[in-house]
Amino acid sequence: MSCEEVARAVTIKDASAPLEATFIPELGMIGSSLRHEGEELFGQLGGVAGYEQRGATFALPLLHPWANRLREWGYSLAGQSVTLDRTSPVVKGDPPTGRPIHGLLAASPHWQVVDSAGDHLTAELDFGAVPEYMAAFPFAHRVRYSAALANSALTIALTVIPLGDTAVPIAFGFHPYLTLPGSDRRGWQLELPVARQALLDEQLLPTGEGVEIAPGELDGPFGDRTFDTSFDRLYTTDGEAAGGSAGQATGGGGEAVFALADERRRVEVAFGDAYPVSQVYAAKASDFICYEPMTAPVDPFVAGERLPFAAPGTEFTAEFQIRVSKQ
Repeated sequence: MSCEEVARAVTIKDASAPLEATFIPELGMIGSSLRHEGEELFGQLGGVAGYEQRGATFALPLLHPWANRLREWGYSLAGQSVTLDRTSPVVKGDPPTGRPIHGLLAASPHWQVVDSAGDHLTAELDFGAVPEYMAAFPFAHRVRYSAALANSALTIALTVIPLGDTAVPIAFGFHPYLTLPGSDRRGWQLELPVARQALLDEQLLPTGEGVEIAPGELDGPFGDRTFDTSFDRLYTTDGEAAGGSAGQATGGGGEAVFALADERRRVEVAFGDAYPVSQVYAAKASDFICYEPMTAPVDPFVAGERLPFAAPGTEFTAEFQIRVSKQ
């Protein structure tokens, strides 16, 4: 990072392990780095410059108020009819499909740090105070982002707090680009606790049909596999094949634990019960894989299935962990 980028960054450290994470609050609260024993575990791709200038994702971006793609450049939801402005600087189009993708907060400058110490960081964004955001998602709310390091794990909690008398649809997610430095990805061992693959059309949108997957069926060496795949039911550690429903937890208190490992290190992404869906992404010949926790399936506003809401006077919090251990 440049001197300017370093000045804007906030680094937190795990007092019990050689693990540290860096965030840039005024650049979308991007988690720009996760280092274990000095080695980078987040794929850097275009880095800070690409994210700031083009919204090109890298490392650990937040996708809010929707993750992945929407079917149309408009939607009707909870009494609101919205037409997305294709020229808006906060609405991102997906070049391969021409669909709006990954929400509105890429590289957002509107985050404010409210608490920061050696092992944790909390920032908030008043979504309702930004006209461009409200034009595309007219549900006033505040977002609280908390990151903490302890016991060789990075815990990320995101909370949506309605500000008005209207319930807020919940369809956010995260897009962690994970890598294992010093080894060939073809030999990485993958664990994908996925119970059903949602079939997608040529625009990478759900058809409504799916294929059941047995426990462990997709586990094994990465090899030459690629993914841009939606999984709308996950296996949790309590043995459930859970998919959740509107506002419902993933399962009976268990986690869905995705993993990648080589001979030196194991990295797990543990989805809490508010994340019943995952997109898995790994491009051809890339040196990363993304296990993406999502609170709702792809195309949530148009399809409208399994879409949670945060009611006025309540809060909705979803949490996941990235855990690192030596082999």
